[in-house]
Amino acid sequence: MNKALAILFLLFLSLNIHAQDFTFGSITYDDYGFDRKKLDSNANAIVLKEFGTASIQRDDSKGNLELIFEYHVKIKIYNKEGFKEANIVIPTYKDESREETISDLKASTFNYVNNNFVETVMDKKAVFTENRSKYTRLTKFTLPNLNEGSIIEYSYRLVSPNLFNFKTWEFQSNIPKVISEYLVYIPGIYNYNVSLRGFQKLTDQKVELSKECLRLSGVAIDCSKINYMMKNIPAFIEEDNMTAPSNFKSAIYFELSDVQNLNGSKTYYTKTWKDIDYELSSYKTLGDQMKRKDVFKELIPEITKGSSTDLDKARSVYNYIKKQIKWNNYYGKYSEDNIKKALENRSGNVADINLSLIAALSAAGLDAEAVILSTRDNGTVNKLYPVMSDFNYLIAKVNIADKSYLLDATEPLLPFGLLPLRCINDQGRVINLKKPSYWIDLKASQKTSTSYILSGKMTSDGKIIGNLTTHTMGYAAYSKRKEILRYNSPDEYVEKLDERLTKIKILDHQISNLDSVENPLTERYEVEFTINNGTHKDQFYFSPFFINTISKNPFNLNERTYPVDLGAASEERIVINVILPEKYQLLEKPKDLAIALPNAGGKYLLQTSLDENTISMNQVLQFNNAIYQPEEYPYLKEFYSKIIQNQKTEFLLKKAN
Repeated sequence: MNKALAILFLLFLSLNIHAQDFTFGSITYDDYGFDRKKLDSNANAIVLKEFGTASIQRDDSKGNLELIFEYHVKIKIYNKEGFKEANIVIPTYKDESREETISDLKASTFNYVNNNFVETVMDKKAVFTENRSKYTRLTKFTLPNLNEGSIIEYSYRLVSPNLFNFKTWEFQSNIPKVISEYLVYIPGIYNYNVSLRGFQKLTDQKVELSKECLRLSGVAIDCSKINYMMKNIPAFIEEDNMTAPSNFKSAIYFELSDVQNLNGSKTYYTKTWKDIDYELSSYKTLGDQMKRKDVFKELIPEITKGSSTDLDKARSVYNYIKKQIKWNNYYGKYSEDNIKKALENRSGNVADINLSLIAALSAAGLDAEAVILSTRDNGTVNKLYPVMSDFNYLIAKVNIADKSYLLDATEPLLPFGLLPLRCINDQGRVINLKKPSYWIDLKASQKTSTSYILSGKMTSDGKIIGNLTTHTMGYAAYSKRKEILRYNSPDEYVEKLDERLTKIKILDHQISNLDSVENPLTERYEVEFTINNGTHKDQFYFSPFFINTISKNPFNLNERTYPVDLGAASEERIVINVILPEKYQLLEKPKDLAIALPNAGGKYLLQTSLDENTISMNQVLQFNNAIYQPEEYPYLKEFYSKIIQNQKTEFLLKKAN
């Protein structure tokens, strides 16, 4: 019996030790000498220990329940590249009446000097706040006295009125972690949906009962005490072509489902879409604005004048809204005020503009709906149950005959039916005032397409003079138009382009369809560049890969645990024809290549030749998918490696006898 009690006591003790914070300033020689090779030999810094705790407590002075979150971390800095880990930013959120606050902030740097650890305490004056937006405030500070080998440590307490999302805990960050531990106390009357996202799995999880952790109206409430732990966590490395890192980092998320009230009733926070549909359709800042056909009733005849079909009408309305209301660069799924005011002020947030578009389309007799979504940088939305805080954006959907078009009138340079890339993120929820809502895929309506055609002649002194014509469509055209319009005129853009192109001189230019966004953007340049300085007229090298050279592989990870998301399928074609001044022999040339990605995912084709006195190159780079899964990553990596290797080869031309 005594032996059993001893085992139980040791188990209880281990649970408590397992879930305890570490003492601030308790730096050890093991901390200082930690070998980063145990985790990542290339790491610039490593989290040695990280501990957080969250609980719901009652503020007796205010009579409110609050979330109390305490955070403590200790980080080893290995080199100057790791110094940036000492620049700390803590976001807090607020609304009209409530806000999160930070207190008890401590921060110190520890250096090993003359066989002793010397602490440099951060001055409180080094802490400052920045209002990032109407709803977000940033607390910023930098740890002092940094050296290679320093250990930094900081802790703080955050008080939040937001009980709905409890407090997310990110186990994974941009640097590796030895151990990350999160202890939560959830009162028995609160029911949270808890989910672990990301590729990494928990090392351990322990649950026990914490008696009387909260008292409400004299009633003692027990808590679930849950300890989540992860060890030896690799850094999350962000690579190009991805949506929000929060979609893929290993983290614990909480969403409040319901609360058991003391009187025995229950308040549900996780609602059904039927509930949400009813609420949104009656909101003054959403459903009511969709119904405001009266704002546009008298304008529609003039707006749609000359439109013979419903599609023509929709295009006319879309173009009108794009011109009349300028985006103020704020996202939103609700109108800031109302669409009538946005139209009068000729300015509004995303919802103001697109709710105006919906109302105007409806006034034109078209079937228009709203779509709420989460942008690429905001993460994907929960599909199991509606969580309105997941959505941060609203667009329009118009149904014409048997086809639907997704529209966002915030970007004047986008053609009808092509959403901004920020909206291409999994699925959105269609809100119809008369029918149940439903999910819709958010996909680019057209592929990104670019073609380059160079026709030229080589002079006897080794120069090529010719015409380069470029056609772009889709997101490529949008990006190019945006770049050109940053300048005062197309002429100024070309002037700056000529300055950047060190090997190519632009002699003349013509840009077409700059404002006609429904058509391909066409650029025509008369160019001159030297491939042979004249010292080697009889034999010389010439690389045809001077247009959009692929010199760096965009995929360099050993393993990528999240998809490659390009946003849209794409195609690039390059055609070069150069007439040589004399007869030449082709001694060497880039190898003709035809490589493909599995499952018809894409291809690269290259053909080069010398026919009579014309040297030619035809190149096609095609990606047929917008998204490639992690298991396809090695094929993409190898695909680019082969292209890069082949583009290192040049033409070797020798004058024919």
